[in-house]
Amino acid sequence: MKRVDDLDVAGRTVFLRADLNVPLDGSTITDDGRIRASLPTLTTLTSRGARVVVCAHLGRPKGDGFAVRAAGGPSLRPVAGRLSELLGQEVAFAGDVAGESAASAVAGLDGGEVALLENVRFEPAETSKDDAERAALAARLADLADVYVGDGFGAMHRRHASVYDLPRLLPHAAGQLVLAEISVLRQLTTDPPRPYVVVLGGAKPSDKLAVIGNLLTRADRLLIAGGMAYTFLAARGLPIGRSMLEADQIPQVSAVLAAAERAGVEVVLPVDHVVADRFAADAVPEVVPADAFPDDRLALDIGPATRELFARKLADAKTVFWNGPPGVFEFPAFAGGTRAVAQAISAVPGLTVVGGGDSAAAVRQLGFPADAFTHISTGGGASLEYLEGAVLPGLTALEGQ
Repeated sequence: MKRVDDLDVAGRTVFLRADLNVPLDGSTITDDGRIRASLPTLTTLTSRGARVVVCAHLGRPKGDGFAVRAAGGPSLRPVAGRLSELLGQEVAFAGDVAGESAASAVAGLDGGEVALLENVRFEPAETSKDDAERAALAARLADLADVYVGDGFGAMHRRHASVYDLPRLLPHAAGQLVLAEISVLRQLTTDPPRPYVVVLGGAKPSDKLAVIGNLLTRADRLLIAGGMAYTFLAARGLPIGRSMLEADQIPQVSAVLAAAERAGVEVVLPVDHVVADRFAADAVPEVVPADAFPDDRLALDIGPATRELFARKLADAKTVFWNGPPGVFEFPAFAGGTRAVAQAISAVPGLTVVGGGDSAAAVRQLGFPADAFTHISTGGGASLEYLEGAVLPGLTALEGQ
């Protein structure tokens, strides 16, 4: 796989596929971590005299994307403003993806300058399952540039036009962020120092059963929390009240628990919970033990005994991978479990990887510095699929000549 340094970019137009999929509150960016993560590759290109046209997605607009934008859909315009601040130069913003506005913005660039295209997912062909539709969009995008750099790791598991089809049309290389992500994930999958502890949270076990199955051949210990834990607890016959449950997944979860026991992998589940009568920031929290869960309550966080248990199970770790918060960290009354898990992982002296998505947002929101962990990934889904052993289409495209 070629690196950015392998490309001749001086005086040329570089199409940079980045991951700028940041959370927004209206037009306010609430976490700019992914924008900051894109800066090393971006500044490398501009310092070498490249004209850089940045392409990224934001959210999942459906159907006619530009009609969605007109109705207040997820525009990248606020990202252009924040990128301008971080770069210390004005970033031109194109009002479309591969139309007249994009062509004009790119034509107006001098060496070392940057333009940002509108949300690429406003183009339905970006995510189309029809190869010809994606190829047609990729050809339009290719007309904007001379070379391609793939640095949007969070989209590498998608067979999308700007990720998979476009690099096949231009000389291409991987950006610094993608290379850093791959380097860390290879450490997790190639003889990691032991004990190797994996912490998994998030909403649904169906999203993570495949990666759990693959981790049974690698990890020593699995700590399971978040919404997904309640299907595991139900599979063990414990009460869960009105907590999130994927009842149809209980047979698969039971099979995973049995496989873990056969493999000698310890599975640790919550022993107490912080519950409430409703899903709301102002709900009144109550701590209950796992075997005395009230029928009329739902769990929004792990309890203090579970936090202590998880901390003990992490204390001797040499490698940790964490994906998915153990509670609703967005609500201050239910953020204690996520804070405790982050604190315990930050104290591990070995390799500690925060697997993107909500976990990455949580550690920043809770005030943990980036250097409290070895690596904070930008790609939750991509990280999981890599650990699952899946082929990532975006990486496959970058590896081709």
